[in-house]
Amino acid sequence: MAAMLLSTMRSGSGSPSWAVRLAARSLSTTSPLQAQVQTKSKKTLARPGVKNIVLVEGVRTPFLLSGTTYAELMPHDLARAALQGLLHKTGLPKDAVDYIIYGTVIQEVKTSNIAREAALGAGFSDRIPAHTVTMACISSNVAMTSAVGMIAAGQCDSVVAGGVEFMSDVPIRHSRKMRKTMLSLSKAKTIGQRLGLIGSIRMAHLSPELPAVAEFSTAETMGHSADRLAAAFGVTRLEQDEFSVRSHTLAKQAQDAGLLEDVISFKVPGRDIVSKDNGIRVSSMEQMGKLKAAFIKPHGTVTAANSSFLTDGASAVLVMSEEKALAMGYKPKAYLRDFVYVSQDPKDQLLLGPTYGTPKVLERAGLSMSDIDVFEFHEAFAGQIMANLKAMDSDWFGQTYLGRKSKVGAPPMEKFNLWGGSLSLGHPFGATGCRLVTTVAHRLQREGGQYGLVAACAAGGQGHAMVIEAYPQ
Repeated sequence: MAAMLLSTMRSGSGSPSWAVRLAARSLSTTSPLQAQVQTKSKKTLARPGVKNIVLVEGVRTPFLLSGTTYAELMPHDLARAALQGLLHKTGLPKDAVDYIIYGTVIQEVKTSNIAREAALGAGFSDRIPAHTVTMACISSNVAMTSAVGMIAAGQCDSVVAGGVEFMSDVPIRHSRKMRKTMLSLSKAKTIGQRLGLIGSIRMAHLSPELPAVAEFSTAETMGHSADRLAAAFGVTRLEQDEFSVRSHTLAKQAQDAGLLEDVISFKVPGRDIVSKDNGIRVSSMEQMGKLKAAFIKPHGTVTAANSSFLTDGASAVLVMSEEKALAMGYKPKAYLRDFVYVSQDPKDQLLLGPTYGTPKVLERAGLSMSDIDVFEFHEAFAGQIMANLKAMDSDWFGQTYLGRKSKVGAPPMEKFNLWGGSLSLGHPFGATGCRLVTTVAHRLQREGGQYGLVAACAAGGQGHAMVIEAYPQ
C-alpha cells in the first residue's frame, strides 16, 4: 500500500507545502479566542423517542511530562484528583451517580480496577459500581460511549466517565524464566529444593522486560509506523515540524487566554499546587530542524519534537440524560450524539482511524463536513495528522480504501484543533478522549458553533469518531 500511496499522492500534487498553507491559515485565525458568540441555527440531531444524553461538565488534571511533578504518585491518585475536581466543580452529591467508568492503558497491578479504587478514594458512595475499560488511546472514549449506552438503555440516568495514564512508573517485569523460578521458589518445601532453584538462576534471567509502545501483531513501535505512514503519503519533515509549531503556538495562546477551563488545580502531596500543563514549548523552525530522527534512523522524519510526549494525567466527565440534568438544576454543555468505532490494517494503516471514522459518523448523523463547526483530532504525531488530512482529501484513497465515489474532504484548518492538541498539551493515553470531547463543548460555546467532531486513532489499527451538538445557550 505504501508504494501505491506515495506514487499516487505525489503524482496528484502540484500544490505548495501543506503545512505552510495550513499553518498560515490557522495561526492567523484569532477570532475563536475572542468573546463567546451566539450559536448558529441549524437542524438539531434530536430524534423522536430517543433520549437526549448530555455532557454536563468535564475536568482534567494538568497534563504533565512524565517524570516531573507527579513522579512519586500512583495512577489512582491522579484519577482521584480528577474525580474530586469534578465533584467540586459540579457540586454533585457523592451518591447521585449510578455508575463510574474509567479508561486506562498501562495498568498498575495493585489497582487493576482503577475506576473503583479512584472512586472510593474520591469519596463517592461505596454503593456505586465502577469498572475499568481499555482500548489504547481511545480508552476514555470507550468509557464515555459506554456511559451513553447505559443511559440510552435506561440502566442509568447519571454516569461519571474518565481516564487516566501514569507513565512515570510503568510496570517492569522480570524475565519469564525468572518469574517461573520465583513462582517455583514460593512452592518449594525443602531447603534443598530452594537451593536448587536459586542455583539455576543465570545472569540472563535477570534481564527485565520493559514495556514498549509497540504493536503485538507486528512488533513495530507506533513511532516507526508513523514514520512509514508519513512517507507513504509524502509528508515531509518540514510539514511535520510546521504542524508541531502550530500546535504548541495555539496551545500557548489558549493557555494564556484562560481558555483551557477544564484544567483543575491539584495539590501534589509534598509538592506545589499544579495548575497548568507543562509540556507546551513554542520553538522556532530552526530549533525543530536540529533534532534527529527518533525512530527510523538516520533518514526518518518523525522526531521527539513532532511527536506527542509521554504524559501523566487524568480526566473525568459527568454524563446524564437531559431530563436528569435539568431536574438537578444543571445547564448542560453539549449533547453527545452519534459515534462510531472503526478498525483497519494495523501494519500499514495503524494511525488512520480519523480517516475511516469521520465519514461513517457523519453518515450516521446525516451531516456533511461543511456542517461541522469545530474539529478536534487526537495528535499522536504530526506526521499522523498530516497523513490523515491528505488521505481525507484524496479521491483515490476514498475510492480505493473507503468505497466512496470521492474524497471525504479535509477539515478546514480555521476550525481544526485551535487550542492546541496532544502534541503540545500532552497525551496521557487513557485520558485524552475526555479532553477532546470537553474541548469541543467549550469551543462550540465560545465560537458559536452547533456541531463538533472528535476523531482519534489508537493502537491495533483502531479509531473512534463522535459528533457533539452544542446545548442551546
